[in-house]
Amino acid sequence: MTTPNFSLAELMIVAASEAFRGNGEMLASGLGIIPRLGASLAKMTHSPELLMTDSEAFLVEEPIPVGPRGDYQPKYSGYMPFERIFDNVWHGQRHAMVGPTQIDRWAQTNLSVIGDYAKPKVAMLGVRGLPGNSINHLNSFYVPSHSKRVFVEGEVDMVSGVGFKAERWSEHMRRDTMGIGRAVTDLCVLDFNGPDNAARVLSLHPGVTFEHVQNNTGFPLLRADDLKETAAPTAEQLALIARLDPHNLRAKQLKGNPAGVRTAAEVEA
Repeated sequence: MTTPNFSLAELMIVAASEAFRGNGEMLASGLGIIPRLGASLAKMTHSPELLMTDSEAFLVEEPIPVGPRGDYQPKYSGYMPFERIFDNVWHGQRHAMVGPTQIDRWAQTNLSVIGDYAKPKVAMLGVRGLPGNSINHLNSFYVPSHSKRVFVEGEVDMVSGVGFKAERWSEHMRRDTMGIGRAVTDLCVLDFNGPDNAARVLSLHPGVTFEHVQNNTGFPLLRADDLKETAAPTAEQLALIARLDPHNLRAKQLKGNPAGVRTAAEVEA
């Protein structure tokens, strides 16, 4: 069977969907077009038990397409106002895929400032709820441009989201309510499930070498024992992605909308 053509964005959407596999009846939140399509694809395929909202106040039976809805009619299944969202978050029944500005070797994240907090080089929009979310439920990461600017050498400039650094936790804090899922980048898929929560590469996108990923990461990486190439989208998955993204917003998420299969030269350009 011929493998269909696909973009890097579509490859990453399928990889993002795998981050939600086996979650059970949990609220799936993808923040951004590719994470949202990943969560939506998960619900439409391998994990129909996932809960999703219309981004307003209702649960839906099927994910709502991104972009203008036109005559699309949501299939509502329940009421989910912010009060219930917060209750859901505090009880750990949510998995969010977020897009941090920085990630360190302890899986701590920063989306607030670059540089010294007292006099930052760049100030963004604050922590935006990430401290409470990260300490209470599972989080995965979406990184559209894998580099040492994102995967930093030392600690992130500001800890907006908690990770595994022991010095950041007091004896009175519960650590069983937080969790780190996967990081889906434009180069690979990785997690923090190595010894002592070390980062390890689970799969490499077509044309990407482990050495290239390591050279673009500020801390040491491990190879998963079964390190493989990231699975290509199937024709059925591509059809569902097109249905979930009828305006092709996915094509605008990565610079140049690169192909899913690249040569080493294209990756390193």
